[in-house]
Amino acid sequence: MVTIDTPTRRARIALVLATLIPALALDLWTKAWAWEHLRTQPGRAIVPHFFHLEFAFNTGSAFGFLRDAGWSRLFFIAITVAALVYMARLAMTLPTRWPSGFVAIGLIASGALGNLHDRFVRVFMDQYGVVDFIVVYYWPGKRWPAFNIADAALVAGVLLFMIYLRRHGDPAEAPALAPPAA
Repeated sequence: MVTIDTPTRRARIALVLATLIPALALDLWTKAWAWEHLRTQPGRAIVPHFFHLEFAFNTGSAFGFLRDAGWSRLFFIAITVAALVYMARLAMTLPTRWPSGFVAIGLIASGALGNLHDRFVRVFMDQYGVVDFIVVYYWPGKRWPAFNIADAALVAGVLLFMIYLRRHGDPAEAPALAPPAA
C-alpha cells in the first residue's frame, strides 16, 4: 500500500506567497510603467487590431461599476479588505492535499492587493483610482474594457478556485427521501 504524505500548512502558505509575491510585483511594476509611459501619450498597438496598451484610470470597479459614486472608493477598499481576510482564512483552513487551491488564493490575493494599492496611492485629475492599460479587441472594432495584471490574476485565481472546488470540494449531501405514504 502506497501512502501519500499530506503537505504541511506551512508549505502551502509558502505556495500562496510564492504565487502572490511575483504576481503582485508584476502588477505594480507594469502599472508604474503604464503611469510613466502611457498616461500622457497615445496608446501603443502591440498586435494591431487585437492587443494594445492604452492608459485608462478607473475610479470604479470592473467595467467602471460605481465609477461616479463618491463613496465607491471606501466601499471598494472595505470589500477588498474583507476579501483578503477571507483569503487568509481559506489559506489557514483549506485541506493541504491539493496545491491548486493555494495557487488560486495567491492569485486572488495578489490581484486584490494590487488594486488596493492603487486605490490608496494613484490620483489622477483629483480622484483616486486604479491604473488599467491592457486593451484586447475580441472582434473587429469591439474592444474589451481596459484592465491590468491584477484583474487578470483575480480572474485566473477565481477560475482556478472554481475548478478546485469542482474537483475537490465536498459534494452536497442528497436530500433524504421521504418514506412512501402508506
